Amino acid sequence: MAIPAIGVRGLRVVAYTGTADDRAGTVIQNRGVAASPRGRAGGVGPGEVGNFIITGHRTSHGKPLARAPQLANGDHILVTAGGTVYDYVVTRTMTISFRKPAELAQQNAAVPGRPGVTPTRAMVTISTCATPEDHAAGNFWHDELGNPEHRINKIGTLVSTRPA
Repeated sequence: MAIPAIGVRGLRVVAYTGTADDRAGTVIQNRGVAASPRGRAGGVGPGEVGNFIITGHRTSHGKPLARAPQLANGDHILVTAGGTVYDYVVTRTMTISFRKPAELAQQNAAVPGRPGVTPTRAMVTISTCATPEDHAAGNFWHDELGNPEHRINKIGTLVSTRPA
C-alpha cells in the first residue's frame, strides 16, 4: 500500500479472518505491517464492493500510519494486489469509540458508518489509534490489547484501477 500524501510507501497489508483490532489483527500490526480483516464480521478485499478495512499502528511498532490523521479529502490511497493498482480517494473522516458497540459497528459496516446498508461500491477504511488525542484530553483508557478508546478512520472510495 502507498499513501503519497503522508509518505507511506510499500506498506505490507496482511489479510486475516477476523474483525478490526481483534487479537489476531493486533499481532499482525505488532510486526510493523498493516492488517486487513476479512470475512462475515470483517471486510472485503481490495477492489471488491464493500468496506476494505486496513488497520495499522500510529504510535508504536514502526509507526506505519503515524501521519494517517493528516489525510485530507482528495488524498489517494493506492493498493497493489494481484497485478492491479486500486486507487481510492479519501472522502471523509470518522472517529469511533471502542467502548460503544454501535460505533464499532459503524467502523466495520459494509458501508462505513451505515450498519445494515447494502454496499454498491468499493470503499476503503484506513484505521489507526487516537492515542495522542485521547491522552491530550485526559483519557488514558485502553482495552486488554492496548487499543485506546478512539480510532480515527479515513474513508475512501475506489476511483480507478490500472495494471501494476
